[in-house]
Amino acid sequence: METDDQPPKPRLAFIKPFTTRVFNRFSRHIAGWMPLFGLIEHTGRRSGKTYRTPMNVFRNGEYWIFALTYSSDVQWVKNVLASGRARLITRGRTIELAKPVKFVDPERRLMPFPVRQFLGLLRVTEFLRMTPSDSHSPQTPAA
Repeated sequence: METDDQPPKPRLAFIKPFTTRVFNRFSRHIAGWMPLFGLIEHTGRRSGKTYRTPMNVFRNGEYWIFALTYSSDVQWVKNVLASGRARLITRGRTIELAKPVKFVDPERRLMPFPVRQFLGLLRVTEFLRMTPSDSHSPQTPAA
């Protein structure tokens, strides 16, 4: 499943500027509480600033999987890969994540069936997988 090949751009890549500047400002307030959503908290590679990016997130066994709907060529993915860690705030809990692995899966095998179909329509084939770094971190309340 892991590869460095560059897959085709997802269909939604063109709306990334709108999402970053407008939609994310509002969704940050609810994404950490909604099922199938979360906030990925990461540190800027150059700035050192902490950022919170709303994301769809899915649990698959011990892994947390992020569908890269705008491709892997986004700042949060670059920041997480560079640092090797992030925090996930989902359903009111904070989970420390580590060991990010970017991978391409044109069949979207790790996604739930309806999500797999939807991501197929959007031509999403890139994903990021992370592992909880501490088995007790899901019990930590979000700040």
